[in-house]
Amino acid sequence: MSENTLTSSAPNRLETPVSQAPGGAPPPNNRRRQLALAVILACQLMVILDATVVTIALPGIQHALGFSSAGLSWVMNIYSLTFGGLLLLGGRAGDIFGRRRLLAWGIALFTLASLAGGLATSPTELLVARVAQGVGAAVAAPSTLALIVSTFRDPVERARAIGLFSAMSASGATVGLIVGGLLTSWLSWRWVMFINVPFGVLVTVLAPRVVEEPERRPGRLDLAGAATATGGMVSLVYGFIRAATVGWSDTPTLLCFAAAAVLLTVFVLVERRVAQPLLPLSLLTDKVRAGGYAAMALLAAAMFGMFFFVTQYLQTGLGMSPMKAGFGFLPLAVPIFAGARLAPRLVPRWGTRPFLLAAPVLLISGMALLTQVNPHTAYLSGVMPSLLLFGLGAGFTMVPLSLTILSSVRPEESGAASGTLQTMQQAGGSLGTAVGITAFTHATSHPSTLPGAAGLHATLAHGVSLAMTCSLALAAGAFLVLALFVRPPRPERSVARAQA
Repeated sequence: MSENTLTSSAPNRLETPVSQAPGGAPPPNNRRRQLALAVILACQLMVILDATVVTIALPGIQHALGFSSAGLSWVMNIYSLTFGGLLLLGGRAGDIFGRRRLLAWGIALFTLASLAGGLATSPTELLVARVAQGVGAAVAAPSTLALIVSTFRDPVERARAIGLFSAMSASGATVGLIVGGLLTSWLSWRWVMFINVPFGVLVTVLAPRVVEEPERRPGRLDLAGAATATGGMVSLVYGFIRAATVGWSDTPTLLCFAAAAVLLTVFVLVERRVAQPLLPLSLLTDKVRAGGYAAMALLAAAMFGMFFFVTQYLQTGLGMSPMKAGFGFLPLAVPIFAGARLAPRLVPRWGTRPFLLAAPVLLISGMALLTQVNPHTAYLSGVMPSLLLFGLGAGFTMVPLSLTILSSVRPEESGAASGTLQTMQQAGGSLGTAVGITAFTHATSHPSTLPGAAGLHATLAHGVSLAMTCSLALAAGAFLVLALFVRPPRPERSVARAQA
């Protein structure tokens, strides 16, 4: 990468920090930028939160609507499938049709779908609503990060805004578990859908008024690229989902992976030929950025697997209620948010490289503790320390990694870069869950010889331990990629001093 992680070495890309107006007052448009950031963060929180807020409500949904055990998993999977499959298309569409417009339209659809899901009276109605939620999220989500890049031109302000964005993304899944537990315990499962409506209305109304529309990139949508990218990502995500439920050797599963490989290969060939590609391949030819994308996918895989199985252990193994299990993730959410707030203040001085080498060690240490889960593991002594370490590591990893990936992206490609980043996270999350469930199923296929509840608890603990071993391997893989390939240069001392 020719540019450093926060500023470009080229003179025309280096921007002067925002100055103060006379008398120490902030510049006139500063308040509007902060309000725009609040709207963008609210949008991102809605999209991320919805991936987990439904998890704790699944038993209530099954009882109320009569889902079968197999069909119930699709309440989660169909959202991930639609969201992950359409992200690249949503990112490029924002570049062409306007990112602010796509954000507002996407959240409007997401809000209407949430209302319909909360009013659903049958499994079919709820699943259709979840599909519409996934489409709305895929349209809106790529514009969020792209709008931050275009709104905050000053490197230090941009770093802080991306820090908040990363904190919202990383802790949003945990917040979803807490909110889901509270709503399910106090009201009903329907409120995990209704909670999106007031926030969605606010975002839809405020976005056109406070968010500036960046310059569009005129052109036509790459339909061949859109078809092959969407088909390839849907096949890939569905392959992971199917592998988690029926196994990796299942013929339709293998056909899904084969179809994904063919379609994504054709997609790359198409992108090499078209004048205005859906995904500019220059985003992937840079070794540092490509390594950053790969590391982000592996970290998301480790994190999603951890969320899934720690939730199971807290509720099934330790007997926590949904509300207590949700609050049990606070030791993860607080360090993530704190690390994501501190990292942008430290990166301008030291660069991203020290964080990308040191912070993942904390994350890996927390994951390693979870591999030691056994029938005697308690929350305070066994689970909470691992969540604290994992949260600190994730908070100080995600922000520097996002900055590294996006720092030298040209403004006209920021939507595609943002869509690709979120696609890696979504595909990685599906991979991590599939690998973990496969390991868990293998481990629990040989029940413990202990009698009664003790045997069930021992079997569950063994399955969680093996699943966390797989997540540990994924996190270790991310660390290796970061150490070997993601080597952004440190900021020049004069630039670092000015930013500080």
